[in-house]
Amino acid sequence: MTGASGPAVLNVERSVRGRKWRARLDDERAALAIVQEYGLPEILARVLAARGVAPSEVAGFLSPKLRDLLPDPSHLLDMDRAVERVVAAIVDGEQIGVFADYDVDGAASAALIVKFLSAIGRTTRVYVPDRLREGYGPNVAALLKLKAEGVSLVITVDCGTTAFEALDQVSEAGLDVIVVDHHVSGERLPRATAVINPNRLDETSPVPQLCAAGVAFLLVVAVNRALREQWWYEEGHPEPDLMAWVDLVALATVADMAPLTGINRALVRQGVAVMGRGRNPGLASLSRSARLDGKVEPWHLGFVLGPRINAGGRVGDAGLGVRLLTAADESEASAIAARLDLYNGERREIELAVTEAAVDQARSQMESDPLFLLVASEGWHPGVIGIVASRLRETFDRPACVVSLHEGIGKGSGRSVRGVALGPAVVAARAAGLLIDGGGHEMAAGFTVREDKLGELHRFLATRAAEQLGDAGLTPEIGIDAVVTPGGVTTELIEQLEAAGPFGPGNPRPRLALPAVRPAYAKVVGRDHVRCFLQQAEGGERLKAIAFRSAGTALGKILIDNAGAPLHLAGHPDIDSWQGNRQAQLVIEDAAVAT
Repeated sequence: MTGASGPAVLNVERSVRGRKWRARLDDERAALAIVQEYGLPEILARVLAARGVAPSEVAGFLSPKLRDLLPDPSHLLDMDRAVERVVAAIVDGEQIGVFADYDVDGAASAALIVKFLSAIGRTTRVYVPDRLREGYGPNVAALLKLKAEGVSLVITVDCGTTAFEALDQVSEAGLDVIVVDHHVSGERLPRATAVINPNRLDETSPVPQLCAAGVAFLLVVAVNRALREQWWYEEGHPEPDLMAWVDLVALATVADMAPLTGINRALVRQGVAVMGRGRNPGLASLSRSARLDGKVEPWHLGFVLGPRINAGGRVGDAGLGVRLLTAADESEASAIAARLDLYNGERREIELAVTEAAVDQARSQMESDPLFLLVASEGWHPGVIGIVASRLRETFDRPACVVSLHEGIGKGSGRSVRGVALGPAVVAARAAGLLIDGGGHEMAAGFTVREDKLGELHRFLATRAAEQLGDAGLTPEIGIDAVVTPGGVTTELIEQLEAAGPFGPGNPRPRLALPAVRPAYAKVVGRDHVRCFLQQAEGGERLKAIAFRSAGTALGKILIDNAGAPLHLAGHPDIDSWQGNRQAQLVIEDAAVAT
């Protein structure tokens, strides 16, 4: 979503979804240089060059290694101060508490710290707030409860950067707090022993893309190093294998939509490999309940496992995620995974109802072609508003916020598009007095707002979006990596392209354009997907294809009702492993009439 420049791929200036098809690669010579130096397939070279990978960086990009990319944890502000306090608590036998956010990132961060402390013989008290009763972030009552239970040091994970009032009060009460977070901060920081956050305004960290679990991993690495230097492990304490828990970091990184660049690519690559060994009973049980019988892929973390863990915090028991990820007993893990699976089904039903109502509101707003969508209603379940915001962004190609209202107070969640940094805008709205609370990162944010401030907030966020986009405005577009024929989409090509993964924000999945193909045997399958076969007008090999959630949309209708007319199609190649048969297919994302 940027200002369009250069000719459109296949001359598609406006597709059936209203988008321009933009070539991701600006300089063909960059891809040619990679082909000449490494002998890679041309399409893979185009994908790498389009993502800014220089020839000298190709080997490291295709095989990212933690030992090469993991920075010294001490580079982060307040890290050494935090390590000193944690080590003192460990050595003196203090009770350490962990206050975790209720999403996947919070659960994984807490589980990582719990596992580390347990491995060195220390117990941990974990507190996860109830989304409906307590809201987001540390609260005074919960922290003082931990203190009353004997906790003298609390580590907040995936929250705390903007918890000024709560941390001020508990500091006065004598409770030490270390904040481990990644959300964008304002100029002010909370009163705490340490605030470790690569996105502090005064931070110059080279790894701002880390999620909270990534930051927690650096803290654990640093504490482990300090204990080693103090001969802790020479005194009968076995040193834990930190790499055994990198699967938790990978899960959080993908589920939290952190950019898959630099260190995050290495963490996810290594984490998926660790997860595949099935050593975490909770993740193994969750995979079985989700019927993941084959190899775990990075996308499973974000679209299969992550939503199930999130379901506990959204519509069930907020503490289930941490309990699942720290479970040592197979039977306990299986029971928790089964509960999360049930909650996930309930979450889907609630989400569907809220999505339908939110889309209706958004369509009404679109009549005036707004730059920024903000919809709100009494009674919408606050546990699903983040997912619904994602649906609005996907449907309307706009940054979108969804607000659940109750007794004059709204809980909001937003998702953004490329070119509009939402988290900083929400932080600015809070500083301007429009929000009770709020924060986030580049592509997502959460906030609390009074109902009578909604209109002013909407105007503020729309203005910030317009300022960021500048004269280019909001031009819906999708990036294309290469133009191929149906016969060129093979399992071999897909396996070659997988070398550029894992894919996600910051490293988008390769997208191909197929010119002048004819969809055949198109029909609705499942609830709302459209399945068909593709063949070029003049004949040639056929290719399976599917357009997810497209039935009843402009995309689905043109696939079913095109009456044999040729279409340009855009989508990403995938392997369909139905009943053990591996077959190449195109996941269709857009279409245009071939002229």
